[in-house]
Amino acid sequence: MLYAIIAVDKADSLGARLGARPAHLARLEALQNEGRLVLAGPHPAIDSPDPGTAGFSGSLIVAEFPSLSAAKQWADADPYLDAGVYREVQVKPFKRVFPT
Repeated sequence: MLYAIIAVDKADSLGARLGARPAHLARLEALQNEGRLVLAGPHPAIDSPDPGTAGFSGSLIVAEFPSLSAAKQWADADPYLDAGVYREVQVKPFKRVFPT
């Protein structure tokens, strides 16, 4: 089943985000290589694809996991959490409707 991982950044976390980014991306690439990643990316803090020093307000990941508990366990191991980037992380079941 698919799960949405919805994270909210702490204020002024851009430096921590940039430092932990390689490890964060490596985990996403592993999901992609396993064919389990639907989409992933950050929410720019301003209306721009390149927010510069404004940074990001959070992230969204949609991926396949065998269960809600497995998705939560994966999310709990995110390097962004260890680095203090995320203030809050929600994991919810997700039903894909489009694209088909």
